[in-house]
Amino acid sequence: MADKDSVEKYLENNPQFAKEYFDKKLRAEVLSSAFSDNLEIKDPASFTDATRIQESALIFDLIKEVQTPNCMETSMYRVLQRICLLVNADRCSYFVCRSRNGTPELATALFNVTPTSHFQQNFVDPNSEIVFPLDMGIVGLTARSKKLQNIPDVKQEVNFYKIIDYLLEGKEEIKVIPTPPTDHWAMVSGLPTYVAENCFICNMMNASADEYFSFQKEAVDESGWKIKNVLSLPIVNKKEEIVGVATFFNRKDGKPFDEHDEQITEALTQFLGWSALNCDTYDKLNKLENRKDIAQEMLMYQTKCTNKQLQSILRATIPEAKDVELLEFHFSDFPVTELDLIKCGIRCFFELNVVEKFKVPAETGKLRKYYSDLDAFAMVAAAFCHDIDHRGTNNLYQTKSISPLAKLHGSSIMERHHLEYSKTLMADESLNIFQNLQKRQFETVQHLFDVCIIATDLALYFKKRTMFQKIVEATEVMAEEKDRINHISNNPIRKEIIMAMMMTGCDLSAITKPWEVQSKVALMVAAEFWEQGDLERTVLDQQPIPMMDRSKADELPKMQCGFIDFVCSFVYKEFSRFHKEITPMFDGLNNNRMHWKELAEIHQAKVDTLEQQKKNLGEAEKNDGGDTKSKTCSIC
Repeated sequence: MADKDSVEKYLENNPQFAKEYFDKKLRAEVLSSAFSDNLEIKDPASFTDATRIQESALIFDLIKEVQTPNCMETSMYRVLQRICLLVNADRCSYFVCRSRNGTPELATALFNVTPTSHFQQNFVDPNSEIVFPLDMGIVGLTARSKKLQNIPDVKQEVNFYKIIDYLLEGKEEIKVIPTPPTDHWAMVSGLPTYVAENCFICNMMNASADEYFSFQKEAVDESGWKIKNVLSLPIVNKKEEIVGVATFFNRKDGKPFDEHDEQITEALTQFLGWSALNCDTYDKLNKLENRKDIAQEMLMYQTKCTNKQLQSILRATIPEAKDVELLEFHFSDFPVTELDLIKCGIRCFFELNVVEKFKVPAETGKLRKYYSDLDAFAMVAAAFCHDIDHRGTNNLYQTKSISPLAKLHGSSIMERHHLEYSKTLMADESLNIFQNLQKRQFETVQHLFDVCIIATDLALYFKKRTMFQKIVEATEVMAEEKDRINHISNNPIRKEIIMAMMMTGCDLSAITKPWEVQSKVALMVAAEFWEQGDLERTVLDQQPIPMMDRSKADELPKMQCGFIDFVCSFVYKEFSRFHKEITPMFDGLNNNRMHWKELAEIHQAKVDTLEQQKKNLGEAEKNDGGDTKSKTCSIC
């Protein structure tokens, strides 16, 4: 009988035999370690050699993973790693099947998942995802057919390397590929689309001989990795709806995926569907929790006036618009009390004659002609609600402080809160001024609320400036006013772009008021910014930007000039081109810029003087340093 030393020597001299022997004998341990936190297996075992105990442990592990309240991508990633190990696949990917405007499409979510890869390497950023229709690629075939697709031998070229570089290294942002390159196997093979549409499991045993799909050959990247066989199958939820497509490439042992692999993946991808359902449910519960927190915050604010206050306003005399200069561009609310300001708001609706028909006076800029009566009604109401329940901080602070609002709304945080708050008020029958509208009219009003209130996010304003400029340039060359009206009124997109710009122009209109009004408003806004800066410094322990920094208050004139040039000038300049009646606002803007420029120059002159004095003092001290007399001792 061989002793320990001879066995050890034999194994060292025959590494291939040792590898095959221990792989066969220790497959259970390999599988067991596969589900530990530290996944360090380079050559995993197959499911067929696992014992019943390991199989039960595996299913139990997957069930625990599904019940873990993680985000959907994380749960999917971990389940995919387990499945990849079980079927002995080289790598796998996960595509999301979704619908946009009624058109089904596939999008990359997790790319090139391996048993030893890391989540951040495989997760595809939503801003860089590849989106393609269901009639493209093996993944599209899987989603379309709703059946497993197994491709055992892909002989032709598979040109993946560009897409992988873009996704995993971020060299170029890819969102949607309307016409993907013809040499892209994932797009043009047709398999993913077929699976997504027909819900079939596709296992291509001999891809090179298959005439239905198009495959290529040669290495896909510099490592020399080639696609040899593919197993693609749909991921469905409890409603039998396609929620994604899972695709596995190349078994480790070089053999094509067999029927047993199809059964395994079909059974285990149910966990992927359950993971998506579980995480989606968890996200919905989180949103409900955040909504509850926000509702509790809203209770701290006075939402409705008392009936006594309401009756007092109803009995009061509503001032005429001309008496308070309500329809003038230079209107200011400083000399008006809060109660009188409410009366002015009521007067706006009287001027529109909302009970029967809107009548907006021509003196307001003649932009009314592009919109229907219902449009005008909704726009004015949205303008009143566009800053309701404001918290005195901007979207960036909400994000940094991880507030309930930031958790609920991913973008345009405060604007979406104003919108949701407005809809909450409209749900109250005693507050809903649109309650007598027909259902379709009310839906139109809600849509216009969405457009108008979200448009007050300046981040979106910058994205729409070019589109607005093109509309202005197109209408500027039209000789007939009728043509200009038809060009805008008959196109909902153009109407909404102009509507959004009108909201921005109104939101920033304080910058166009007479200097006496504008300077006061600027100081009030600056004080609000400084308060936010104080919160960032004390609560978040962060250094605020100069605009929010109270210690840089002396630079306010300079920052106002920059704000006018970078943000405000465009909208009023283009509107003055679009309609000459808006020119007084542009003139007021330029006049205020001149005043801020003068103050900025005075401040800069003071700074320069102080710098020069400091420089002269330094030179004087330097010259005094050359004196040989002692400065610490004197002889009398």
